[in-house]
Amino acid sequence: MEANNPGRLCKSPPDRLWDTIVVGGGPAGLSAALVLGRCRRTVLLFDHGKPRNAVSRALHGFLGSDGIDPARLREVALAQLAPYPLVVVRKARVVGARRTESGFAVETGDGQRFRSRKLLLAAGVVDDLPDIPGFRQLYGAGVFHCPYCDGWEIQDQPLAVYGRHDDKGGGLSLEMMQWSRDVVLCSDGPAELSADCRARLDRHGITVREEKILRLDVTSDVPHRAAFAVVFESGPALPRGALFFNTGRHQSTDLAKSLGCDTYDPKGCAVDRRTQMTHVPGLYVAGDASRDVLQVVVAAAEGAEAAMAINTALLHEDLT
Repeated sequence: MEANNPGRLCKSPPDRLWDTIVVGGGPAGLSAALVLGRCRRTVLLFDHGKPRNAVSRALHGFLGSDGIDPARLREVALAQLAPYPLVVVRKARVVGARRTESGFAVETGDGQRFRSRKLLLAAGVVDDLPDIPGFRQLYGAGVFHCPYCDGWEIQDQPLAVYGRHDDKGGGLSLEMMQWSRDVVLCSDGPAELSADCRARLDRHGITVREEKILRLDVTSDVPHRAAFAVVFESGPALPRGALFFNTGRHQSTDLAKSLGCDTYDPKGCAVDRRTQMTHVPGLYVAGDASRDVLQVVVAAAEGAEAAMAINTALLHEDLT
């Protein structure tokens, strides 16, 4: 048996067939590994160590862990995997995957190959940040993508919403009124809002600034939070306490697509919500990569669901 020692090289024989390979060491992948470990399944989990929430100082909405540092949650999760010797965690990026007669074969960035009967993709997504000076610097400190994650902390502050060229920005602006009555939509050029959306914004007192944005200037910097001003090509700067954006995201890996998940799109791969399995036999997807509800508690639940479905499928195969 192999000890669970995160980050060490996996010294398994190259022809070993794992019950499950998990790609992604976020809440979904770690949750799945825990459940499968308790089912006495051999699990090899790959994690490249660059989570979507790397800039976050605290995660919220997870009962029992509200406000915990995401890095601390990961530490706790890895420690809780230690008693399960059939679970091995390796720090590596999976760069390729293919189907085989026995299940799947994956290849890591260092050229090593591993085989498994089932494959769970839990690698998450990457946010598309606008190419505006100051945007990336403030990401996680004054710029956010999820009001459910960070809305409470900035309540009643003056807010900006960055949304370009359609009604999505208007919709997010209206949503943000739950946390503040001072909301300004910044479209970074012509807003192209529908007449109905613009009328709703007007009705609720939401101003639309359509000038091109030059940069975000930090005006005060305190631990974990920064105030700033949105600077436009013309017109006065707009002091704000926080900015929320919905410019989209993309999958952190194209493994699902390469394996034939033809319903794959930037928001995720269609799965059976009871099992988290795709239409590709033996391929499961969980966490942010699978749906539009991007919450840690949801990702962890999906990982557990996928793990139980995987164990059931393996049990059926073993018995028959």
